[in-house]
Amino acid sequence: MKPKQHTPKLEVTLIDQTKWSLESQKPNKYTLIVFYRGYHCPVCKKQLETVTDHLPDFKERGIDVIAISMDSKERAEKSSNDWNIDGLTIGYDLPVETAKEWGLYLSKAISDKEPHLFSEPAIFLIKPDKTLFFASIQTMPFARPKIADLIKSIDFVEDKHYPARGEA
Repeated sequence: MKPKQHTPKLEVTLIDQTKWSLESQKPNKYTLIVFYRGYHCPVCKKQLETVTDHLPDFKERGIDVIAISMDSKERAEKSSNDWNIDGLTIGYDLPVETAKEWGLYLSKAISDKEPHLFSEPAIFLIKPDKTLFFASIQTMPFARPKIADLIKSIDFVEDKHYPARGEA
C-alpha cells in the first residue's frame, strides 16, 4: 500500500457491539487509525491514553479517530475499562488477513500475558476518499510517533497544502 492509493477494506466490531467500517466514514479531513498490540501492552496503554487526551484536538481538525487491535471482545473491554481512554472508539477482533492487507507486522506470544498472535503498532491517516496520506508501521512496540508531533505535522500539511509523499 502506497500513499495516494486506496486503502484495503477495513471492518471491525466496536466494544459497544456496533459495526465500524472505513468505507462508511465521512470525516471532514481524515480518519486516524491507530492499530495497537492489545491489552497486554503498557506502551499501547500510554499511547491510547495520549490519543484520548488529544481527541478534542483531532475533532477540531476534522479528524475521526479509532483504535483497533486483534484482541478479543473481553480483552478490548478490559482496555476500555482499565485504561483512561473514555471517548476513544475501540475496535477488536481484527482478522489476521486484514492485518496482513494493511501491512501490519504480526508477533507470536512470548509470555502468557500476550495473546497467541497479535499485530504490532501502526498509525494510518486516511483521506475522506479512502486513500492513504500517512503511515507509520512498526515491528516493535517502542519509539512510536508522538501524538503531539503528529498533530503539529497535520497542521503543517494542511496549512502548506503539502501532498502525500512516498508514492513513487
